[in-house]
Amino acid sequence: MSILFEHARKLDARGQVDDFWMLVDGDAIVSTGSGHAPSDIRPTTRVDVSGGWLVPGFIDLHGHGGGGHSYDDGVGAIGAALATHRAHGTTRSVLSLVANPLTSLRTSLTEIADIAEADPLVLGAHLEGPFLAKGRSGAHNPEYLRSPSPYEMEELLQSARGTLRQITVAPELPGALEMIDVLVEAGVAVAVGHTEATFEQAKEAFDRGARVLTHAFNAMPGIHHRAPGPVVAAFDDDRVTVELVLDGIHVHPEVAAMAFSSAPGRVALVTDAMAAAGSHDGDYSLGSLTVTVRGGIATLRGTPTIAGSTLTQDAALRVAIERTHIEPRLAVEALTHTPARALGLGDRHGLLAPGYAADAVALDHDWRVVHVWAAGRPVFAAPRD
Repeated sequence: MSILFEHARKLDARGQVDDFWMLVDGDAIVSTGSGHAPSDIRPTTRVDVSGGWLVPGFIDLHGHGGGGHSYDDGVGAIGAALATHRAHGTTRSVLSLVANPLTSLRTSLTEIADIAEADPLVLGAHLEGPFLAKGRSGAHNPEYLRSPSPYEMEELLQSARGTLRQITVAPELPGALEMIDVLVEAGVAVAVGHTEATFEQAKEAFDRGARVLTHAFNAMPGIHHRAPGPVVAAFDDDRVTVELVLDGIHVHPEVAAMAFSSAPGRVALVTDAMAAAGSHDGDYSLGSLTVTVRGGIATLRGTPTIAGSTLTQDAALRVAIERTHIEPRLAVEALTHTPARALGLGDRHGLLAPGYAADAVALDHDWRVVHVWAAGRPVFAAPRD
């Protein structure tokens, strides 16, 4: 099937083009331009964007669920959660798992591997646990946290069958740096997070090949004038992608603006969403823990500890533009091309250009999702008034 998109305002990491057209054939973009499309193009379908924004599909490096369902809860739950996020513009997802017993993690990794083989929109898994600092456990059950073990890591890699995309590690743990070496060799993106690491320890992890900072500022030491910590280590390293949960709760908009200016082109807006994203307030499970959501804010039940978010990526885009005052091009880049580069997919995902995946989101002038296409197929259309 071929689709010709016409009369759009294209916006991606390369900039804005008005009166933009784009031809999609199958799951790839084959040509683009501005003005009138060539008369010899005979598409199966024409889509008139009517002057609205057309941006690449969003890529979420870090999310745990949505629509009332968690990625830890099996195949049916995963499908329902993904449908929720696709309706909000996320066309490619990395499925994050919280710390659980190793047998449970191996089962979840196998299920995600099966899904990824059948659904190219699922990029693979992210193990956010179990190799985290107990003092920075956040919404991870401390009972299941552990120091790295080469044997256990090999079992997890085997269960994932090549679909483990990312893993978060506290680099100060015994054996963590050696495990980073192994994971980098296996092609896994290693992230520093849920950590007590000093500036020097984080820097060493980045020098060993870690390339992501998991939800910057959260579950790690803050910036101190005599102890800059892992955030400054990430800002200072052009190789490192900085995850940001931009819901106005995890990070103050002014601090988020500082991150964008300190790490230009390296901020990836992630959801860190748990099951309540796109759903309603109430009690939910996150791994083995119970999370209470009130007013859209998720906390471990009975505590003030933030437990993921109820964020969707289109909402993060609006917070970036309207409250953080980030240039729209940079905000879109942080949802598209930056996360693609973090996973080594920047030559195929994250731009509206020939040769790239046919993932696109049409937005109205208030940055709200109107239509979503993924791999050249429509996956969501907003109801008409």
